Amino acid sequence: MNYSVLKRLLIGKPLKTKELGDQKLSKLKALAILSSDALSSVAYGTEQILIVLATVGVLAYWYSIPIAIGVLVLLTALILSYRQIIYAYPQGGGAYIVSKTNLGENPGLIAGGSLLVDYILTVAVSVSAGTDALTSAFPTLHHYNVVIACLLVIFITVLNLRGVTESASVLAYPVYLFVIALILLIAVGLFKIATGQVSPELHPSLGTVVPGISLFLLLKAFSSGCSALTGVEAISNAVPNFKEPGAKNAVHTLMLMGGILAVLFSGITFLAYWLGISPKADETVVSQIASSVFGRNGFYYFIQGTTALILVLAANTGFSAFPLLAVNLSSDKYMPRMFQIRGDRLGYSNGIVTLGIASIVLIVAFKGATEQLIPLYAVGVFIPFTLSQTGMIVKWLREKPAGWQGKLTINLIGALITLTVLIILFTTKFSQVWSVLIFLPVIVYIFHRIHTHYEAVGEQLRIKQGEKIGKLEGSVVIVPVAGMTKVVENSLNYARTIGDTVIAVHVAFDRESEKRMEEKWEKWQPDIRIVTFHSQYRSLVRPLFRFIDMAEEKARENNMAITVVIPQFITKKSWQNILHNQSSLLLKAHLLYRKNVIVTTVPYRFKK
Repeated sequence: MNYSVLKRLLIGKPLKTKELGDQKLSKLKALAILSSDALSSVAYGTEQILIVLATVGVLAYWYSIPIAIGVLVLLTALILSYRQIIYAYPQGGGAYIVSKTNLGENPGLIAGGSLLVDYILTVAVSVSAGTDALTSAFPTLHHYNVVIACLLVIFITVLNLRGVTESASVLAYPVYLFVIALILLIAVGLFKIATGQVSPELHPSLGTVVPGISLFLLLKAFSSGCSALTGVEAISNAVPNFKEPGAKNAVHTLMLMGGILAVLFSGITFLAYWLGISPKADETVVSQIASSVFGRNGFYYFIQGTTALILVLAANTGFSAFPLLAVNLSSDKYMPRMFQIRGDRLGYSNGIVTLGIASIVLIVAFKGATEQLIPLYAVGVFIPFTLSQTGMIVKWLREKPAGWQGKLTINLIGALITLTVLIILFTTKFSQVWSVLIFLPVIVYIFHRIHTHYEAVGEQLRIKQGEKIGKLEGSVVIVPVAGMTKVVENSLNYARTIGDTVIAVHVAFDRESEKRMEEKWEKWQPDIRIVTFHSQYRSLVRPLFRFIDMAEEKARENNMAITVVIPQFITKKSWQNILHNQSSLLLKAHLLYRKNVIVTTVPYRFKK
């Protein structure tokens, strides 16, 4: 099976550019594809709070309730803030565009770099968490966590390469099944609590005095719970993917996502508290709740199955948002232009593949145990959260549109809360997030280097009005020859058509073959001058380059062009290439970066 057939089988037939409109998302599909990260965080947000509180003891679990309320207040502020960002910047780009436009270049690049890294972490953490949920139900699979996670990333990558609408159609079912499963779990759990089927002795009472509790620990638990808010910004980055009216549909999707997230997070946190659930290394909190409410029956496995699916497919939020953010950065010349190219299925394939590879590298590096990445994951979100809110404040103060005071108030509250959470994250988890202080400046530096390169290229390529281009008086063609063959003859015939002076160059490894070549050449091509070199160290490149340097200097003095014609034979079958010395490729690789030398390859194709 050749490459093109395999590609068609995996990705599907290419789509015409005019079909781009058909790849836009409806609200229901967008909710599934862009909210899966935020909704999936319900599966580990509560658990992260309890892990911190568990260091003090079971009595401290009641603090999960006020901490959850704090997380919900922050969620409300973020939803209202991003609602305004979507309407103000319907072209997408989210925190990057807002920060760059209103705060300047570097804040924008910090926001963009943070989000790019965060989307890679999204995929790695989500898939690893989904694998953990799967192995919680089937403990015998624990040893294969890394392999399972990598295969799942490959599956999601291929799914996204097939196109936005196709991946959304597939992913919508697991997302909505997860929402139904958790609503069912919460409803049945609350019913059992209300009817007295759950002992009230399982949990500490609200307000119980807890020895050893501290404000530092509570803030740490709160910052851990804020991991439930990752992914909220994804919709603002992907507004161009929505059907028209894009901004309005994106806002409706954002509000719906916020409502569902609030209900699920509140319900899971309350049930975990009431049932006295403690975090375990080999079983998730959601698994323990489902086991307590339903027992290990079909309903339990339905919840575990949908939870595993949503956690894995939460990675799709990264696959939806990363390529679009990369396009914005690439359009502004901060990332390679290849990220602007649409693939066969009209998706930004290079961004999708890059994200998939980076995520697999992270999973393998951390051996699937990405819990230690969650704090870094949260910091990666709250930096752009804070910058985007601050950028919107500057926008309202500068433009002062109708009703700007209310808009300013919303963004001001959002900025203060997100900045507070960011400070708490750095204060309480510095040992886990310090690396952000290193890799973010490095990323911003790389962005600037790329931008400088593109600016320099543009300046050199730009045609300036009135600028005169010097005319060349002639051309010298140099043909490296290994022997007297049809391949060389073919190249010499071509060289005669383009050059005023043709010089053949032969590098011999011993004096006898050098003399023999000169004698045979004189009989074979008497009208073309040959220059031979004896290479004591069997180097083909160095003697040839010395001659090209001399020829280039003389050509420059006489205002002439230098062209190197490289003979190359092409085998009938590709595998046959390994049977031959690829000296022509070596020469091309070395000559490619010569400033004043034109390199031409003349192929000679074998018929058998």
